[in-house]
Amino acid sequence: MTAYARSERRLLADLLLSLGPDQPTLCEGWTTRDLAAHLVVRDRRPDASAGILLPPLHGHGERVRLAKASQPYEKVISELRTPPWWSPVSNPLLDEVTNVVEFFVHHEDARRAQPSWEPRSLSPGEETALWKAVRMTAKLALRRARLSVEIRSEGFGSLTVGPAPIATLSGNPGEIALFLTGRKDAARVDITGDAARLRDASLGL
Repeated sequence: MTAYARSERRLLADLLLSLGPDQPTLCEGWTTRDLAAHLVVRDRRPDASAGILLPPLHGHGERVRLAKASQPYEKVISELRTPPWWSPVSNPLLDEVTNVVEFFVHHEDARRAQPSWEPRSLSPGEETALWKAVRMTAKLALRRARLSVEIRSEGFGSLTVGPAPIATLSGNPGEIALFLTGRKDAARVDITGDAARLRDASLGL
């Protein structure tokens, strides 16, 4: 079994610890402390993380996240490193399915909000894992935005979501994953066709 989710989790925890609790991230309004607390709550509090998808529970989820963020930063990072075995999203059976994109994207949220960042060089295996996830992410994000788009990644393949694509989105799998999860300004991608419409669309999961 691959371990890209665990690797991205470890790298992110290392980075968050080195940056400290008050640095910006690509998640609007969130510092590194906020991001770390979000991930710990996602791992350990399914009652609170449900608010991400269910608006009526958002208030409860945010209160739990803020309470976690108020704890000592080093403790929060320690919990981020070691999710419980029973976690509904990070248990050994589901970790790679649910967390490869999650931790890659949040790792880049912390990296790319800092000055002088450059894209990382990922292993072919991790790029393949991200491309597999992109195929699912693309369908969710673009259908939600009611857009028809062709997506291409050299060496990995292509897919089309919807009929009569208005644009073609090209790039490495990780960069496409960032674009489709709403990090459009930070993603190194190429767009042909109706680029303005695609860039203006509300994307994300």
